[in-house]
Amino acid sequence: MKHTISVLVEDEVGALTRITGLFARRGFNIESLAVGPAEQSGVSRLTMVVPGDDRAIEQLTKQLYKLINVLKVQDLSETPCVERELMLMKVNATSATRSEIIELSQIFRARVVDVGDDSLTLEVVGDPGKMVAIEQLLSRFGIREIARTGKISLARESGVNTEYLKAQEAKV
Repeated sequence: MKHTISVLVEDEVGALTRITGLFARRGFNIESLAVGPAEQSGVSRLTMVVPGDDRAIEQLTKQLYKLINVLKVQDLSETPCVERELMLMKVNATSATRSEIIELSQIFRARVVDVGDDSLTLEVVGDPGKMVAIEQLLSRFGIREIARTGKISLARESGVNTEYLKAQEAKV
């Protein structure tokens, strides 16, 4: 199972190195990593996607708390949360296919951020599933380049589990 782990850490030189080093020593692969300033000055939030079972992630969490500068660790995998990712995608676009690509991108609420003679660059924001879906759909035109941020995630204060709601809607 993939776990989404959120870590609040003090902004200090070497903090990220210590955290990633811990993962490497334990044999964990970090599939996604996003780091940025948190709500408090001098503190950063790391959001990581890591494969592993519950027991291994629990041990990893305990080890993270032992590191200097780590303030809070939260496994968001079973918590209702808001997840987003950003992707820039450069797609082959001839004059014959350009309008079709734009129409398809609008379905995903993607924005055209650059136009070349034979390509379009799209900005896509959403959950990781949306990224996979638009990539598969546009692959028939030929994808030149992709750049993706890591997944970022925050727990929902409302406690509403949107994945549960989506599953209920699908049954109806």
